[in-house]
Amino acid sequence: MNTVGYPKAVGQVSNVLIVDDHPLYSDALAAALELSFEECRIKKAKTLKQTFEVLSGGFRPDLIMFDLKLPDVTGISGFQQLRERWPSVPVLVISSLASSELVRSLIEHGAMGFLPKDASAQTLKRVIGEIAAGRRYVPPEYSQVEETKSAKADVYESSPELSTLTPQQVRILKLICVGKSNKQIAYELSLAEATVKAHITALLRRLGVRNRTQAAVLVDSVLARRARHEPEVKSFLQH
Repeated sequence: MNTVGYPKAVGQVSNVLIVDDHPLYSDALAAALELSFEECRIKKAKTLKQTFEVLSGGFRPDLIMFDLKLPDVTGISGFQQLRERWPSVPVLVISSLASSELVRSLIEHGAMGFLPKDASAQTLKRVIGEIAAGRRYVPPEYSQVEETKSAKADVYESSPELSTLTPQQVRILKLICVGKSNKQIAYELSLAEATVKAHITALLRRLGVRNRTQAAVLVDSVLARRARHEPEVKSFLQH
């Protein structure tokens, strides 16, 4: 790829912006980068606002390592704003919270990769090398999202856990799984935000979970259970 903003040397990065509001993790990422890539220039930001300030100040990163959970953003809105303003810079999303739906949504919106926060330094180096060479990276545990896309269409109807939801609750749950905020859900479904909150409260109660994150994890567990019983999907996950 010859897109402006990509590293000049294949498999190498020389300028990286780390966006994470946890100092210890941010420092650990920086240390791993310094060990893996010689003369790598690193800058950090704790919020989306600081990210834009760094980029507007003239720093041109080969890669942005972006945590979804920032103090000044909700859901994936921060990532979407970053892609809108700086579409040519590769973004590797690193997050402790994820679902298959979320990962697929991030890739569809232009992320070059996704990595869980518990990944090893060796994995981090390999993934950055892949992205620097212009290739996207999705962890094996999330790579089944394309293969099981059709299965997701009816999983809400066929699984005991999800089949009790109303059609409107299903629509809202799907948007929750891709990181949409209440405000974004209200806009997409043409509902009042108070109505969305009421639906979420009701669906959480029906699912027997406490919050949105647990709801997304439940959906993932249902999909994973189905995948274990589908030979084609299992074969795909092993490659």
